[in-house]
Amino acid sequence: MSALNSTVEPVPSAWAALGGRALTSAIVAQEVPPTCHALGANNKLVFAPGMLSGTTAVNSGRLSAGAKSPLTGTIKESNAGGTAAQVLARLGVKALIIEGIPKGDGWYGLLVNKTGVRIVEEKELIGKGNFAVIEALEQRLGKTGVLTIGPAGEMKMLSANISVRDADGKLRSHGRGGLGAVMGSKRIKYIALDGADAPAVPLADPGKFTAAARTFAKAIMNHPGTGQGLPTYGTAEMVNIVNAAGGLPTRNFLHGKYEHNEKISGETLRETIIERGGNPSHGCQAGCIIKCSQVFLDKKGKYVTSGMEYETIEILGANAMIGDLDVIAEADHLMDDIGIDSIETSVAIGVAMDGGVLPFGDGQGVLRLLREELRPGTPLGRTIGSGAGNVGKLYGVTRVPVVKNQAIPAYDPRAIKGIGITYATSTMGADHTAGYAVATNLMGVGGGIVDPLKKDGQVELSRHLQIATVMLDSVGLCLFIGFPSADDPTCVPAIVDMLNARFGLELTPEWFGGLGVTTLKTERAFNQAAGFTNEHDRLPEFFREPLAPSGAVWDFTGEEIDQFWNF
Repeated sequence: MSALNSTVEPVPSAWAALGGRALTSAIVAQEVPPTCHALGANNKLVFAPGMLSGTTAVNSGRLSAGAKSPLTGTIKESNAGGTAAQVLARLGVKALIIEGIPKGDGWYGLLVNKTGVRIVEEKELIGKGNFAVIEALEQRLGKTGVLTIGPAGEMKMLSANISVRDADGKLRSHGRGGLGAVMGSKRIKYIALDGADAPAVPLADPGKFTAAARTFAKAIMNHPGTGQGLPTYGTAEMVNIVNAAGGLPTRNFLHGKYEHNEKISGETLRETIIERGGNPSHGCQAGCIIKCSQVFLDKKGKYVTSGMEYETIEILGANAMIGDLDVIAEADHLMDDIGIDSIETSVAIGVAMDGGVLPFGDGQGVLRLLREELRPGTPLGRTIGSGAGNVGKLYGVTRVPVVKNQAIPAYDPRAIKGIGITYATSTMGADHTAGYAVATNLMGVGGGIVDPLKKDGQVELSRHLQIATVMLDSVGLCLFIGFPSADDPTCVPAIVDMLNARFGLELTPEWFGGLGVTTLKTERAFNQAAGFTNEHDRLPEFFREPLAPSGAVWDFTGEEIDQFWNF
C-alpha cells in the first residue's frame, strides 16, 4: 500500500503444504517484527484460505486472517465463514499479503480476480456501514466475495473486525483481536474477490478425494452434536447446558447462573424464529451441512441478523442481564454494521455497566450506546470500542474478564476449568475457539467427561484441543468438525486422505498433528519476542473469589498452568 502496487510471488517451498492459520502465522512470524506497532507500516495483514477450501469437501470454506493484534499485542489469527475463502482458492491464491501504509489521506479498495490485484481509490463508501458496502459493491460488481470494514475499522478501534459477505449477501465476521483496525490502518475499505471464469480447484486424485469426502460427511452427520444438536438449536443450545453447570457469566461474571436463562435459550430462539418465518438452520458458507447458524426476523417478519451465536446471546443476555432476544438481535445487527467484535464489545458493555455507565438490564440503553456513541466514534464510543480491558481501566472496575487484554467469552472458568486453561494459555488472548474444552467438560465429547470442577486432566485436555484446533483452522474446516474428529475414528483419516488426494501428497495423521504443534510453537515464539512471558498466561485475580451459587474458584497455580507448554 505504500507504493500502491501489487506483485505475484511463487509459494516458498517451506509453505507449500500449509494453508489457513498455519500459513498466516508462518508469514506473520517471519515477516512482521514482533515489537512493531500493530497499526504501523511494519505490520502485515494476511488472508489465507484453508488447504481444502474451494473443493467439494463439506464445511471447508473457512478463511484465516492474520496479523499482529492491536488489542493484545500478540500474534493473531481470526477465522470466518462466508464466500471469500472459496473464491480465493479457485483463483489459485495461496495467501493475500497486504503491507505498508499509503501516503496521504486517501482510502482504497482492492479488486482481486484471475489476473491479479488492482488497487482503486474509494470515496463513496467511506463512513458507510458494512451492509451498505455489500449492497453497493453488488450493484457495481455483481455478486463477488467481499471483505469489508465498517466505521469501527476506519476509526481503528481496537475491537474492530473484518466482515465477510456470505452466500445470502449478509455478514460473517473475522472477530477478536482488532484486525479490522489493521485493515483500517492500511486505509483499505474493502476487498472484492471476483471468481468469474476461475477454474475448479484441481485434484491430484479425484476418485480418492470423492471417497474420502463421503466418509468425512458421513462422520459429521452421524455425530449427535453436528448431526442433531447444532442443526436444531444452533450454538445457543449451550445456554441451558452452561447455566445448569453453574458457569453462565451473569452480571459481569459475578454469578454463574441466570434466573431468566429460558428467555435466551436455544430452545426459545428456535421457537421464536419458526414462529416469525425465519430460518432456524442455516449455513454460514456454501457446502455447510451442520447449519448451526440461523436467520432471525423481528416481530413484523423483517430481517434482523444471521448467525447470532451463543457467546453474543449469553454476554448480552445474562452477563448484561438483558433477557430479551429482540434487543440482543438488534444489537448484533448494529455491531455487524458498525464492524465491531460482538464478543469483545458485549463484554466491554458488561464492564461499563459495572462501572456505572449504564444500569444492568438496560437493553435500550445498549442500543443507544451502539447507535449514538460507537457508530459516530464519540469519546465514550471509542472507549467501548477499545475493548473490555480499557473500559475497566478508565472506569476503575476491578472485575475485568480479560487475558492478554482480550475479553473472556461466555463461560466462567471457575465452573468449567478446562476452558480456563485455554483462556490462560492461548497465544491470542482469551478465546474459547482456541481449544473448546467445554465440549469435553460438559458434554463428554472425546470419550468421556473431564470433571469441570476438578483440576485433573484439564491442562492435557486444553493442550490436545488447541493442537487439534490449529489443524482444523489450517485445513479450512469449521471448528465443530472437532466433535466427530474426537469421537469417530474415520473422521481424521478421511481429512488426511482428502489432503493427499487434493495435493498428491503422502501426509500422515502424525504429520497432521505435528502441524498443530509447530504452529503453536511458532505463535508462542513470536509472542515471546514481543515481550510476553509465562506471567501473561494467567487469569484475572477476581476469579479466585467464589462463584455464586456453587462456590467454585479458579485454583490453578502458575506452575500448573505453565505445564501446558511441556510438549
